[in-house]
Amino acid sequence: MTTQPAWRKSSFCSEGHACVYVATAPGALVKVADRADPAHLVLATTQAAWADFLRAVKETG
Repeated sequence: MTTQPAWRKSSFCSEGHACVYVATAPGALVKVADRADPAHLVLATTQAAWADFLRAVKETG
């Protein structure tokens, strides 16, 4: 049995469908989607790269 990732909605989501969802996945990956549905996956990256991305976003506002 394959465990499905637990998708988390961004705390910066606006009302409606303008949201980003993030889930950790096996193999130290982070998945990013435009909705909480793995069929709509738009990005898969490493946890280290995701942390670098978040740090850069926080620094530049």
